[in-house]
Amino acid sequence: MLTRRHIRVKVMQTIYALHQEENYNLQRGENFLVASMDNTHSLYIVLMGLWAALEKRSQQMEAVYKNKFIRDENISHTLFLENEALQLITRDEALCEAIEKETLLWRTHDEYINILYNKILESEVYQLAKGRPRSFEGDRQFLADLYMEVIAPDEELFDFLADTEITWTDDFPLVNTLIVKLLKGLRKDKENELVPPLFKDIADREFGIELLKKAVLNDEKFQQYLVEKTPQWDTERIAEIDAILIKMGITELLKCPSIPVKVTLNEYVEIAKEYSTPKSSVFINGILDTLSKDFTQDGTLKKIGRGLL
Repeated sequence: MLTRRHIRVKVMQTIYALHQEENYNLQRGENFLVASMDNTHSLYIVLMGLWAALEKRSQQMEAVYKNKFIRDENISHTLFLENEALQLITRDEALCEAIEKETLLWRTHDEYINILYNKILESEVYQLAKGRPRSFEGDRQFLADLYMEVIAPDEELFDFLADTEITWTDDFPLVNTLIVKLLKGLRKDKENELVPPLFKDIADREFGIELLKKAVLNDEKFQQYLVEKTPQWDTERIAEIDAILIKMGITELLKCPSIPVKVTLNEYVEIAKEYSTPKSSVFINGILDTLSKDFTQDGTLKKIGRGLL
């Protein structure tokens, strides 16, 4: 679920938060980082929990519809009630168990479900799907289209989630991409993994924690490297995020022997493009590239494996 880049972003955010404290505490920073990573998984479970809540709302509306003496034939709730792909999700035991363990349960926030359900009924995706022949593949595509075009872009939903947990703001795009991929990959004839692991392996989890520790503990030393490479710059003029990213990059160059230099440079350039100023990526790339060459020349840079320089 979490990519290395996303882990780097969370380390950057943790270091930035620590810098805002007068007497920052590394253990508190580590706790914040672990919680931030765990919250990504929570957001995934919360968003997947929407399907069961929407299905329940559909059942309620269909019951009301059946009891009406005069019915609006243009309104149909069967795209949810008879959706085979949806049933695979809402009947999955592992997912249901994970949803029940979450502190944010949609049954206690049904006003958002009602608003979202009405938007779905009015959406072009829903209207077009009503006229199509039913099949598992069609049901699956309907859910994917609905998520991409109605649920994920919904501003009220995003604002509610952002207010609930601050770290979810940055997690939203990653989790949305994961959910769409999962929806498109649903299979009727095999077991679906609807509760994916947070990390690819234990090495990824340890990577984030070690990157944080080594960057913070070597902050003064790495700051000196930065000062030496920017003699014409007043250090206060360097954006704080840029300085953090450069020192994280130095950490990987010197303290993470298995990570190729090119990977480190590329990752921090891409993160800078998203989280810092328009010119930051060029600045960061120049500093880290120069430092990597200096470290190689003086023997400080030691990488393990082929092609890591």
